[in-house]
Amino acid sequence: MANILVTGSNGQVGTELRHLAKSFPDFTFTFVDVADLDITDTNAVYDFINNGDFQYIINCAAYTAVDKAESDEELAYKVNAEGAKNIAQAAVIRNIQMIHLSTDYVYHNDLSRPLLETDPTNPQSIYAKTKLQGDQFVQMMLPSSMVIRTSWVYSSFGNNFVKTMLRLGRDKDELGIVADQIGTPTYARDLAKAMLDIIYKMENGDLVSGKMQGVFHYSNEGITHWAEFASAIFRLENIDCKVNEIGTSDYPTPASRPPYSLLDKSKIKTTFGLEIPHWEESLEKCLELLREKNMG
Repeated sequence: MANILVTGSNGQVGTELRHLAKSFPDFTFTFVDVADLDITDTNAVYDFINNGDFQYIINCAAYTAVDKAESDEELAYKVNAEGAKNIAQAAVIRNIQMIHLSTDYVYHNDLSRPLLETDPTNPQSIYAKTKLQGDQFVQMMLPSSMVIRTSWVYSSFGNNFVKTMLRLGRDKDELGIVADQIGTPTYARDLAKAMLDIIYKMENGDLVSGKMQGVFHYSNEGITHWAEFASAIFRLENIDCKVNEIGTSDYPTPASRPPYSLLDKSKIKTTFGLEIPHWEESLEKCLELLREKNMG
């Protein structure tokens, strides 16, 4: 039905796409990570894509070490900006539909309402700046591309806030967690399934050509902050660890974090008929999977 190339397949969203692949038997998947394909190598990207028969590319490859990027700007730019550009250039030559994953960090503004895809960008870190450059390269090289900006991604795979809280919560009696950064967590499995559902609808003729174009937002439903997120994790796992709410200024980091990252999902829901789960519902599912892994 469709041949899909997934880059960055060892990351959280990429790994979830691997996991979900068997649920989409009509699709053929090719999963690559940096060891298989260095997206910063223009010729390698062109040769790989030119020699494949892909109808879709989901670009999950990214430099995501937000704080480390502040001292590693060259590599962050190569992966997040040039790498995305290389994929888009190769995709346009072969007329391939591309889905490119991006971040809420590109906005970083003073709005106190859910962020729209049309809101001005104002990246305040190297990570955010290089991700925005990647978005712009992709849209410039491949106007038919779909850019999905997401936030606070976690999974039962990889390193993330949920796993860190589980580890620290079991070791400590109390933790200070930031409470003045507002947004919504995104369960990587939900995001991965949304992308595959969109492709399925496209292939099934449920969507007209051109729908998969432009910037879209995806996160789980609801609104929270990091301290409340941590408290929910401890409550659901019966972990006796007190959460002390602190301010961003109490926990300085090399890279600046957006104070308000609640994403408006109206566009992606109405365009593709998606139902998005609430963040607490998805957190429960992720924690259940982690319990099963630990028991196994």
